[in-house]
Amino acid sequence: MDKIRVGVAPGLGTGPAEFTGLAELSEAAGVDSLWLSEVVYSPDVDPLIGMTHALARTERLKLGTGVAILPGRNPVLVAKQLVTLAGLAPKRVLPVFGLLPAQPAERALFPVPDGRRAAVFDESLALLRLLLDQDDVSFDGEFFQVDGVTIGPRPAKRLDVWVGGAAPAALRRAGRLSDGWLGSFHTPDQSRAARLAIQEAAAEAGREIESDHFGLSMVLAPHGIPERLRAVAQQRNPGRPATDLVPTSWAEARRMIERHVEAGLTKFVVRPGYSGDYRQFLDDFVRELGPLQN
Repeated sequence: MDKIRVGVAPGLGTGPAEFTGLAELSEAAGVDSLWLSEVVYSPDVDPLIGMTHALARTERLKLGTGVAILPGRNPVLVAKQLVTLAGLAPKRVLPVFGLLPAQPAERALFPVPDGRRAAVFDESLALLRLLLDQDDVSFDGEFFQVDGVTIGPRPAKRLDVWVGGAAPAALRRAGRLSDGWLGSFHTPDQSRAARLAIQEAAAEAGREIESDHFGLSMVLAPHGIPERLRAVAQQRNPGRPATDLVPTSWAEARRMIERHVEAGLTKFVVRPGYSGDYRQFLDDFVRELGPLQN
């Protein structure tokens, strides 16, 4: 049986002052993983810097990006950052990359040639994967060229790179180039369809993605779905009621995760959709969702 794991993410707007200590609290509570989103125009900590801080202050907690933007960054530098983190904190680094920032105003911060963002993403991901897997890498692409590059000691355990996205092209990319998939704002039926599409694309590329490398990030809104969150849910999954995508109680979060497990997903990230006491959130999380893990 695949391992079911449920991690947490701080609420949006958690700045450096509020973030300090969250990793220690999460590890002490027995949480599997802590995930940091990339939202530049906000108080939120930068995901790679936040990961570094949290990894240095804990011993077992895994840290993930959920998600960071890859196109617009040099994949060689990204690979160097990842192998460094993985070397300092073995088996605890969980990178997930996406195509576009959640906030359209931030797209200019990740510049790519007009109309070529998807192509840059594909090439960046391919080069990143080569650098994480091999020494003496040569690559002659449309956007990036390297000749005989080795970025340093690679971790003993292969570093997996997951991607997000829901569009058909994103699912095909996940199958062709990634090691796993982290979706969001999906119904269980949509999660099943996404998993099957990714596995089909992987098989067509002569690859196989491990069965426990499919996950979902969800926002919990036990005090009612804020209008801003409702708008995001409707934008990300038009035509679906927000209540099908955002659990409004811990019991509903548990039922929703169970339905996604039936759809073939095994990894989950739960974020509070409200501001409040993070310690209380963790207590509720461990009590309500901890038993789902095996």
